[in-house]
Amino acid sequence: MTDLHRLSIRELSEGLAGAKFSSRELTEHYLKRIAKLDTQVKSYVTVTAEQALAQADAADASIKAGTATALTGVPIAHKDIFCTQGIKTSAGSKMLDNFISPYDATVVAKGKAAGLVTLGKVNMDEFAMGSTSENSFYGATANPWNLSHVPGGSSGGSAAAVAADLAPFATGTDTGGSIRQPASFCGLTGLKPTYGRVSRFGMIAYASSLDQGGPMAHSAEDCAYLMNVMAGHDAKDSTSVEKDVDDYVANLNGKAVKGLRIGIPKQYFNVAGLDADVKARVEESLKKLEEMGATLVEIDLNMTEAYVPTYYLIAPAEASSNLSRYDGVRYGYRADNPVDLMDLYKRSRSEGFGAEVQRRILIGTYALSAGYYDAYYVKAQKVRRLIQQDFLKAFESVDVIAAPAAPTTAYKIGANLSPVEMYLGDIYTIAVNLAGLPAINAPVGFDKDNLPVGLQLIGNYWSESQLLSVVHQYQQATDWHTKRAAIAEENA
Repeated sequence: MTDLHRLSIRELSEGLAGAKFSSRELTEHYLKRIAKLDTQVKSYVTVTAEQALAQADAADASIKAGTATALTGVPIAHKDIFCTQGIKTSAGSKMLDNFISPYDATVVAKGKAAGLVTLGKVNMDEFAMGSTSENSFYGATANPWNLSHVPGGSSGGSAAAVAADLAPFATGTDTGGSIRQPASFCGLTGLKPTYGRVSRFGMIAYASSLDQGGPMAHSAEDCAYLMNVMAGHDAKDSTSVEKDVDDYVANLNGKAVKGLRIGIPKQYFNVAGLDADVKARVEESLKKLEEMGATLVEIDLNMTEAYVPTYYLIAPAEASSNLSRYDGVRYGYRADNPVDLMDLYKRSRSEGFGAEVQRRILIGTYALSAGYYDAYYVKAQKVRRLIQQDFLKAFESVDVIAAPAAPTTAYKIGANLSPVEMYLGDIYTIAVNLAGLPAINAPVGFDKDNLPVGLQLIGNYWSESQLLSVVHQYQQATDWHTKRAAIAEENA
């Protein structure tokens, strides 16, 4: 069967359960595609073929024995930020190029328990710091829609692998838009859950109060299947919230678009760098939702100008603290022949970390240093609360808030944007992480260069079911999520 990669997660699940094909056949199909096509896309850091086939055989036995779950035997790719026992977990960094994790992240363990087959680990910006996936020790990943463009970041490998149909779905993480922006750039659906909804145990930390794992796939329905596995309380994660988990697949038609109040922040659509094609596609998608019965309500989000400076104080400060553990002593990269302990620290860190990671560590260390802590970090935390309150006030009159996921489509590889230009590209996504809210990207068309455009919908706390439902119904009425890049149409 040469077209297994064109099937949805539901179709894969039903096909496996009905013995139309085996998990081994499905896994071999994807491994062949990776071997043939990933030399162009460069989405995988590590392909775990031998382990994947063993897991596929175990899945086939489970299906035959009648002990399978809905996802038993379905392949998945994991962002290389999730620890995987016995497999390299690099976080895209030279610092962890030699790190073989001794345990599984909770997200990976839950996937194994559900019978998912791990194809391998996919590329990312180093320690999740970046918006292009060029800040990786392993080189840049390409956007399947145009191989001279970036897939976005930091979950660019996850997005590219799914967009090229080198995995049916993938895990990603989102600290300031790292699921939603690459999903937008690659024409995918990507969900950033409420902070605390998905366990962070075994997910290598960038900024602990902002990081959150989530699913990336072609459709909301596909994401819902993975959310059913990923979500839930975890005693190993102190920030994990003890709250009942919805059946996201069963709830896909639970909240009708008819009567839905969609907030349109006027500040978001007057941003200087907003591309005309992006604006037009997003407005067309909102018009479609209006035709389906939604009401568009203009709202004010008055803290918009504070998003970028607030985020780029808090995130680097937490990164500075989290990355202090990489010192060349316990694990990870160690400089050769240090003359003393200070030399070991200095050279291990300067040789092991890339330029963007070093930049953010320095910014964060400065913001936390004596005399500046109160002036910068504490003040940023106070502004963060004001941003959260701004959203909560808006949710008193609307159900969801609409925005572009990114102000532009995918950049060219090697565009060499300045750090400030790159940081301003996160204007629509970072506030969601500061407030801890859930948000989703849905593909809504293309720009003049045939690069994908994404619509972002932001929900109130714990409204993942609603977001998935709204996008699912939109996707029943449109076909943007079914479009494929030319490379994805190739057979292995």
